[in-house]
Amino acid sequence: MPLRYGVAALGRPTFDVRFAEETKDRAFAALEAAGIEAVGPRALLFDAEAAERALAEIRAAGDIDLFLILQVTFTDATMTVKIAQEAGVPVAIWALPEPRAGGRLRLNAFCGLNLAAHALGKAGVPHGWLYANPDAPGLADSVRALAKPAALAPSRAAAGESRAHAAADRVLESLRGARIAVLGKHPDGFDTCAYDGPGLKGLADIEVQPIPLDEVFDKARSADAARVGAKHDEAVRALAGLDAVDREELDRSLRVFCALEDVQVETGAKGLAVRCWPEMFTEYGCAACGPMAMMNQKRIPAACEADVHGSLSQLILQELADAPAWMADLVDIDTEGDTGVLWHCGLAPLSMADPDAEAEATIHTNRKMPLLHQFPLKPGRVTLARLSQARNASKLMIAGAEVLKAPMAFTGTSGVVRFDRPAGEVCADIMAEGLEHHFALAYGDHREALRAIAARLDLPVLELA
Repeated sequence: MPLRYGVAALGRPTFDVRFAEETKDRAFAALEAAGIEAVGPRALLFDAEAAERALAEIRAAGDIDLFLILQVTFTDATMTVKIAQEAGVPVAIWALPEPRAGGRLRLNAFCGLNLAAHALGKAGVPHGWLYANPDAPGLADSVRALAKPAALAPSRAAAGESRAHAAADRVLESLRGARIAVLGKHPDGFDTCAYDGPGLKGLADIEVQPIPLDEVFDKARSADAARVGAKHDEAVRALAGLDAVDREELDRSLRVFCALEDVQVETGAKGLAVRCWPEMFTEYGCAACGPMAMMNQKRIPAACEADVHGSLSQLILQELADAPAWMADLVDIDTEGDTGVLWHCGLAPLSMADPDAEAEATIHTNRKMPLLHQFPLKPGRVTLARLSQARNASKLMIAGAEVLKAPMAFTGTSGVVRFDRPAGEVCADIMAEGLEHHFALAYGDHREALRAIAARLDLPVLELA
């Protein structure tokens, strides 16, 4: 029996629009080949107004079996949640992979799928999902199966076992009364980065201190020139290619590093959560990624997109590892090769660089401004963790993985990882649980201590891998 899908192709113009158009067209062709009638506009929808028009057009077209959101590039979850809540029919998201070619992250659709799954999980909206190339074997059956009504799967989180672990006590003692400074507010549509201040205070005696972003810009502009020059000299010694980036924008970026240092000293914060875009680019004129990587290296965890829970997750892992931690997006899953890619624009601390690769200075792939770090991660055992609020319930996500010796998958800082469970199962659990798109990472195996920390905080543990 023919199926009729309402289809909305979501994208952002800051990604590779030509490639996104080509990928989107391949997806529509695959739907047609599967015998599915696609209802709605065939254009990429870059903003809320375009998505609203598409939603109205699809509603006016009559009965449909499924509302399918094509996650062509990364987007926030605002329109996805609105569509899912108003569609009146089953909803599914199909995110489109891209090659690990060593260049820029051209689509970043998996991260958009991850963000959407978290938002829909918190909203209690059942949804199907698919992460596959339009020419993948068995694709027709997969896209037709999306029309079956979805349900939120039971959570895999289970109560953590209490273990007498000295590291857990040490970390919790170090966190007692700790402060995290949040610089600006998390971007709209990023429910993954929302925080509960009173909840954190009650959970682990953590305080959150908001700092206006304009105050950070003022500190950066007033930074002493000699101090900024000294930061430049340090960066020259650490990063190749620094002289190739725009000098004025680099100066502004190094001034942001000074401002972050000042905020940390003045507040006494153990961690930072920074609204790193768009104002850092559009109002001040540089990237914050490199400065935040430098703060990570100084063991002051700096989480992007004002992710307070991400910063706290980094802080916990940093204390356990006695080494810098990093916060990354999971941007790709390859079920055939059984690997994933952890990436962020250029935020990883230098100590995580593969010693066989040269750490470079680079620019943001979308905004074309410095300063970012660029290198592949060094191989080795890592632990991932996240103090999660998925489905509106606090829990501690834990995963073990191995960073593989591999070429850089995408520009910025990235690592190819093999989880301790099959990658397809990890992916399925992330979507079923609606986990946040940010994962804290540190080298070493710290899962036993994390379980003990969760037990002492009376938190369920979600063993992802």
